[in-house]
Amino acid sequence: MTADHESPPRPLAARRTGALAGTVTVPGDKSISHRAFLFGGLASGRTRVTGLLEGEDVLATGRAMRQMGARIEREGEAWVIDGVGNGCLLEPEGVLDFGNAGTGSRLTMGLVGTYNFSATFVGDASLSSRPMGRVLDPLREMGTQVLARSRDRLPLTLQGPPVAAPIRYRVPMASAQVKSAVLLAGLNTPGITTVVEPVMTRDHTEKMLEGFGATVEVETDAAGVRTIRLHGQGDLRGVPDFVVPGDPSSAAFLVVAALIVPGSDVTIRNALMNPTRTGLVETLREMGGDIAILDRRLSGGEEVADLRVRHSALRGVDVPAARAPSMIDEYPVLAVAAAFAEGVTRMNGLEELRVKESDRLAAVAAGLQANGVPHEEGPDWLTVTGRPDGSRLGGGRVATHLDHRIAMSFLVMGLATETPVTVDDARMIATSFPEFEGLVETLGGTLEPAG
Repeated sequence: MTADHESPPRPLAARRTGALAGTVTVPGDKSISHRAFLFGGLASGRTRVTGLLEGEDVLATGRAMRQMGARIEREGEAWVIDGVGNGCLLEPEGVLDFGNAGTGSRLTMGLVGTYNFSATFVGDASLSSRPMGRVLDPLREMGTQVLARSRDRLPLTLQGPPVAAPIRYRVPMASAQVKSAVLLAGLNTPGITTVVEPVMTRDHTEKMLEGFGATVEVETDAAGVRTIRLHGQGDLRGVPDFVVPGDPSSAAFLVVAALIVPGSDVTIRNALMNPTRTGLVETLREMGGDIAILDRRLSGGEEVADLRVRHSALRGVDVPAARAPSMIDEYPVLAVAAAFAEGVTRMNGLEELRVKESDRLAAVAAGLQANGVPHEEGPDWLTVTGRPDGSRLGGGRVATHLDHRIAMSFLVMGLATETPVTVDDARMIATSFPEFEGLVETLGGTLEPAG
């Protein structure tokens, strides 16, 4: 399990060559894959995982768990994990290198922050520029010391307390990463750790903790505020057959490509349909997108379905801020869909995009500008005025800022624009969706090296 941060940039161009057609399966969900390594590595006994996303981000989490005592091996199509047991992580000998993995680094900080040892976290240039304070602040309340050259940014070292203090923490923003980090810290903390979540975010951590044997109680009041209580220092048990459903954030690129490329008819198998993750599909259907949800079923405790997507005449809509937590990673590709919609699409509540792999909101706006898409950007909103026939769109070179979602979103745009769209670097696509280029070409799209 290795990552390559040193190879030269790889510009890539997408051009329109006709309809997309076929049936594909997207790789496993990234959020659940990270947690499979974390919980499998911590639980007593053996966990066998199939469908894991084998992107660099997820593999970095696996490497970190290996450094702290878990045995993790790939056997055929499965990953077999022999965990250490809750409370029994070992102090890592070297640094924990997370490359570009924001989720992996933040969740692992939560997991190790309440252990009475030190662990040093490092990452690539992009990850090292991203703020970690939102995770570190509750850890400090539990007794964790943070040593960093630059305040709350990587590289940094955590030193856990002899005995951590359970806390009641109200999450100040809609963030599944913060919620999850506090709950993971509570696993090695005596007593009950409580997280209050004013706006529901993706709930994979709660579901998986329960699946691995932790005692978790969730209450939702009349206003929709969720209170999650985790009983600390309990046993976690391995899961013999853990299936990772398909990643909706990866499926999003293929869904939008099929909607905007004329004549397309694409089926995507095994897409996760957890209600906390379906904001994009809901929005695209409101825009007039022909997305049929087929064969709903359960996989690994989560609802999944097949999506049949056909080229559609889209129209602009107002996307409410309350929907942002269920589609925060999908706004860049939604902006691309909006570029081909009749009228104006307004997206609200986007402040979280300012602290992703890049300032994603600024990067999206710059990419739209480079490709002739009328738009306006505010501090936490974006409007896009579409051209349904794609005329006079494209031809731009997009600065990705080492952000995989910016790269993939604008490559999707190029599949439908009058002139090709180029991204300045496609290397980081491998961090989250290494199969992306192959799947686009399988469906009939054209991606080619650019100068």
